[in-house]
Amino acid sequence: MEFSVQLSSDYPNKSYGGERVYRDMIEQAVLADRLGFDAVSITEHHLVNCLMMPAPLTFAVKLAAHTKKIKILTCVVVLPLHDMRTYAGEVVVADIFCEGRLFLGVGRGAFKFEMERLDVPMDETRERFDESLDVLQALLSEEEVSWDGKYYQFAPLTIMPRPVRPGGPPMMMAVMNPEGIYHCTKRGFHIQTTPLSGNQQMLVDQVEAFNRGKADMDGAGDHLTLSLSRVAHVASSQTERARKNRAAYDYYCRFDNIYLGPGLVDAGMIRQIPRQQSAEELEKSLLICTPSEMIDKLGPYQDLGIDRVIMNMNFGLDQQDTLDAIQCFAEDVMPHFTDRSPPKLSAVG
Repeated sequence: MEFSVQLSSDYPNKSYGGERVYRDMIEQAVLADRLGFDAVSITEHHLVNCLMMPAPLTFAVKLAAHTKKIKILTCVVVLPLHDMRTYAGEVVVADIFCEGRLFLGVGRGAFKFEMERLDVPMDETRERFDESLDVLQALLSEEEVSWDGKYYQFAPLTIMPRPVRPGGPPMMMAVMNPEGIYHCTKRGFHIQTTPLSGNQQMLVDQVEAFNRGKADMDGAGDHLTLSLSRVAHVASSQTERARKNRAAYDYYCRFDNIYLGPGLVDAGMIRQIPRQQSAEELEKSLLICTPSEMIDKLGPYQDLGIDRVIMNMNFGLDQQDTLDAIQCFAEDVMPHFTDRSPPKLSAVG
């Protein structure tokens, strides 16, 4: 089982500065690369300060320039916000500049606030995504593609340059519903998912659907991977655990507002609103614990056959907190699940 650090920019204070936020993300990526993590993951979100990354392909290229081996996953780019006729070429160029390390995770968009302010109604996102994905795959696989659909109509065209890898970089689908996982897997997509509030039965059903989809491909899907996204951090004491869980709770008070809530945003800053779930209940579903507890909590994921755990470590903590946690996880937890030991580094920071 492999591990990825999600570089999800949390920007609770404008005075911190966007330049500093992204410098922090690059520093985390460089450390993760040196320590032997499999991947780093980047989001796409606009107009808000949570998961803030309006230019994921640009950031992927920047990360590739600062790292050597680590995969770079987009988790996820929001296809309905882009014109596939130009975006396909951007994907090809990013894949070239990332030297084959780009892994294109795609999705339809989750925040009503940003989607509708960018003229994509939420009730159209599924249809728009499905057609955008079909167009993107066709442009990355074929020449002289024409289209006559609901959202795209165009005469024959060929994107240039042509993809270095046939069909472009590997694609990963963000999907939670088990039946959706089955169908996406059967279509040849890698899968990123997450269990609702740490629900174990949901996770079992998701893994079963993924495995069923692979089995129905008669060996053609043996290379496909299942990634699980979780909020995670290493804590060395009860005091540190409580502090980090409090930060995670405050983060979810903002996240819930923009994800499923009223979408109250003040000049780009998501308002923190009360949650129905208590801090104690949330804590049970997060991976914020000591290294030994982390090993115990990750064990069942490996037993189920999860290929990669994507860890969101950025939820309002200081940069040094997160750098220390990345190093601690790599040295004390990761070797229990991979076939290698990370290089020992001097204290970070």
